[in-house]
Amino acid sequence: MMRIGLFLLTNLAVLVIAGIVLSVLGVGSYKSGGSLNLTSLLIFCGVFGMTGSLISLFMSKTIAKMSTRTQVIDQPRNETEAWLLQTVAELSQKAGIKMPTVGIFPAMESNAFATGWNRNDALVSVSAGLLQRMSPDEVRAVLAHEIGHVANGDMVTLALIQGVVNTFVMFVTRVVVYAIDQFTANEEGEGGLGWVAEMVLTIVLDILFGILASAVVTWFSRKREFKADHAGATLADRQSMISALQRLKAESGEESMMKGSMTALAISGGRMSAMFASHPPLDERIEALQRGR
Repeated sequence: MMRIGLFLLTNLAVLVIAGIVLSVLGVGSYKSGGSLNLTSLLIFCGVFGMTGSLISLFMSKTIAKMSTRTQVIDQPRNETEAWLLQTVAELSQKAGIKMPTVGIFPAMESNAFATGWNRNDALVSVSAGLLQRMSPDEVRAVLAHEIGHVANGDMVTLALIQGVVNTFVMFVTRVVVYAIDQFTANEEGEGGLGWVAEMVLTIVLDILFGILASAVVTWFSRKREFKADHAGATLADRQSMISALQRLKAESGEESMMKGSMTALAISGGRMSAMFASHPPLDERIEALQRGR
C-alpha cells in the first residue's frame, strides 16, 4: 500500500506541476482546427516527460528509504554501524564528494544501492544480508562501487535520459494516434477513432513504446555499471571488487535476487532479454576488472 500511495502522490505531483508549467508557457491544446501543432505537442510532451523524471529524481531518497525500509544511521549503535560510517566517510572524501547519508535495509539477499538528486545529497544503503555474507574488504568495495555511482552523477544522468525517452515516447504515440484518427475519418473529417478509442489507443501505445524505448535507458545503465565497478576498484581495491562480484555470482546463480526496483550489484531482470537488463552479466563485469578496465 505504501508503494502504491507513493506512486499516486508522485503522479499527482507530475500532473499539478506540469499543468502549472504549461500554463506559464501559454501552451494550450496541440490540436487545433483538425490539425496537429507539432511544436505545441513537443513542448507538451517535453514538460510532462521531463517533469515526471525530475520529480522521481528529487523524491528518490524518500521513496528509496520508505520502499526498502532503510534505517538511516544517525548515531551508530554498534561496531558495524560505526565502521560503515567511517568507511563511507573515507571513500566519499577520496571521491571528492560530500559524505552521503548511510543506511541499512532489512533484506537477507546481498545487495546495496545509491540514490539522490545530486552527488552531494545522496543516500548509500546496504542490506543486512550483505553485511553478514561478505568480508569487510568486499563490503568496502561494494560501498566504493555505490559511491562511484554518486561521484559519477549516474542518478542525474539516467533521470535526464529517462526524461528524454519519456518525451520521445509521448510525442511518437500522439503523432501515430492522430494519423490513425485521420485515416479512419471520412472526407468531411467526421468519424475517426472517437474520444474513448483514442484515449485507450494512446495508453496502449504509451506502454508499448515505453517498453521498447526502455532499452535505451538500460543500455546507458549497463555502461554506468562498468564505470562504477572501476570506481570501486580505484577507491577501494580491485581484487576486493572482483571478489565481491564473484561472491554475488555464487549466491545468485546469475539471477537477480533484489525484489523491487532498487538493484545495485545484482542483475536486474535475470529472465529478461539482455537488451532490457539494467546491469551487465557478472562474468562480463568480472572480466572487465581483471583486464584492468
